[in-house]
Amino acid sequence: MKSRSPALQSRPKTSTTAPAQPGEVRIISGQWRGRKLPVLDVMGLRPTTDRVKETLFNWLMQDTQGRVVLDCFSGSGSLAFEALSRHAHSALLLERDSKAAAQLKQNLARLQCSNAEVRQTDTMQFLAGPAIQQFDLVFIDPPFRQGLALPCAALLQQGWLKTDALIYLETEKELDIRGLPESWRLIKDKIAGQLAYRLFVYQPVAADAV
Repeated sequence: MKSRSPALQSRPKTSTTAPAQPGEVRIISGQWRGRKLPVLDVMGLRPTTDRVKETLFNWLMQDTQGRVVLDCFSGSGSLAFEALSRHAHSALLLERDSKAAAQLKQNLARLQCSNAEVRQTDTMQFLAGPAIQQFDLVFIDPPFRQGLALPCAALLQQGWLKTDALIYLETEKELDIRGLPESWRLIKDKIAGQLAYRLFVYQPVAADAV
């Protein structure tokens, strides 16, 4: 697979639409630019802020188009919706809370989006099962301080990732990431307040490549 690393250089970008208000997420760019979608008030649900999301997608640049997306802890769906707006090929959104999952499905219907699926499931149990598909853009934004990020990363190693997959990880800033797989090469990282967000590329050694 051709490496897309050159496309990952940052480019300044100015937002021209009003920020999302509490109880909603805003799509920043792409075919649904400016659309605002409702978000349920669910304990532990913490949508990625517009500023962080804008930085992430500046990192990704055109590298979203055509990607097969996995949103591991979907919550509001903000990251998956943004990727789909920017012409990702498809997306699978995993969400344990039944009400949040129902809201995700309603929002996909509002967008008339037919290339995304919501599964109400426990992410860790789902990823512990057989890999039913491989993904090349993965979002990992779990509830903070619940010990989910590193185990999730380990499970993704079991056949879920394409070589050169891009992986976004958003966690509490104090998390020790030395436990991440050696095949995850850090491309970009930044600290914002109490959170750290990072972009990796999955580059397994030949013997481990799927």
